[in-house]
Amino acid sequence: MILDLPLILETRRNHALEHAAIHLLSHKHPGKRMAGHSNPTGFFLLGDLTTQQIWESATEAHTRLNSGESGLAVHPGCGTNMATTALLAGTFAWMPLRGTKSTLWRLLLIPLALLFALVGYQLSKPLGPWLQKYVTTEANLGSMQIIDIVPVRKGVHRVITK
Repeated sequence: MILDLPLILETRRNHALEHAAIHLLSHKHPGKRMAGHSNPTGFFLLGDLTTQQIWESATEAHTRLNSGESGLAVHPGCGTNMATTALLAGTFAWMPLRGTKSTLWRLLLIPLALLFALVGYQLSKPLGPWLQKYVTTEANLGSMQIIDIVPVRKGVHRVITK
């Protein structure tokens, strides 16, 4: 399966570790804003955090994911949720307008397009987390290890995995 190809699987595992680390950091440091970006060799973590705070949370996240706490791999602030919402709401809003050539008809169909967009928005709420769980993350980290955490610049750390 394409999701199990080496570079994709490594990215999905790092994405799961990134989410789990952010969950734990958010719990330990409420109110701090954080973001992340994963790739096959690790992830970047953005936020006003120390290297030590990230080490502790990333290590705990790694242990907890390996212990079966797969729910940590799904995060409500993930870009997967945002992309799913935008794609479904936009596509659904476009559907009633797609065949109309008249500007007047398009204007008259706006309320229907908004209703369709709301349906797409509602459908995206369970779909985004489902996509995270089964497509964009992999909570089974296998033999992955955290190799190093490097401060890149103020507010940006690079978590390197292997």
